[in-house]
Amino acid sequence: MLQNDEIQILHLIGKWGFLLSRHLKDFLSYSSTRTFYRKIKRLLELGYLKREYLLYGVPPFYTLTHKGRIFIGLNKRSVKIRLDQVNHDILVLDTVLYVMRKEVVSMDSITSEKELHSKDGFGSRKHYPDFVIESNGQTFAYEIELSLKSESRLEENVQLNYINYDYQIWVIEKKNKKLRNIVETVLSTYHNASILYSCEVLKDD
Repeated sequence: MLQNDEIQILHLIGKWGFLLSRHLKDFLSYSSTRTFYRKIKRLLELGYLKREYLLYGVPPFYTLTHKGRIFIGLNKRSVKIRLDQVNHDILVLDTVLYVMRKEVVSMDSITSEKELHSKDGFGSRKHYPDFVIESNGQTFAYEIELSLKSESRLEENVQLNYINYDYQIWVIEKKNKKLRNIVETVLSTYHNASILYSCEVLKDD
């Protein structure tokens, strides 16, 4: 029988698709690294978790196995980690940790993009932020933007966020001057939009 914190690990990975060990450890506030890794080892041995080494120099990625997904009530389709957007997805998780510490919000108040899409059905192509926080009766949409597809697409997504959420925060790399200039220009006309630089997120980590 799985213990409550082990079940929580499965739900957290199901929420985001994958997690690195540092995200899991911090999300669950394990004070003992030894205890934490014992939990991970047990879930791996019981067949609920899968550990994948995908990128040189990057710690292993933890995903749910078929058994793990069924246990927490997710669909049977496994998550495929896309290497072309893995840096984006890791920064999403780092931003979640940053916001939880800085704004003192719990994981229960955060809805991932994956969860937002699942409410509409997986066939929906509607745009959603990378995650949304509900706090004190207000909604905060977080968008992590590392590469710009088109300025018109950015404008469209900013407008959607303006309509659907109280505030929107765009996380970008300060050193990417071209992207920064475009995002700053588009966001300047929306009173509910602001920029958070990734260097601030990572400095906190």
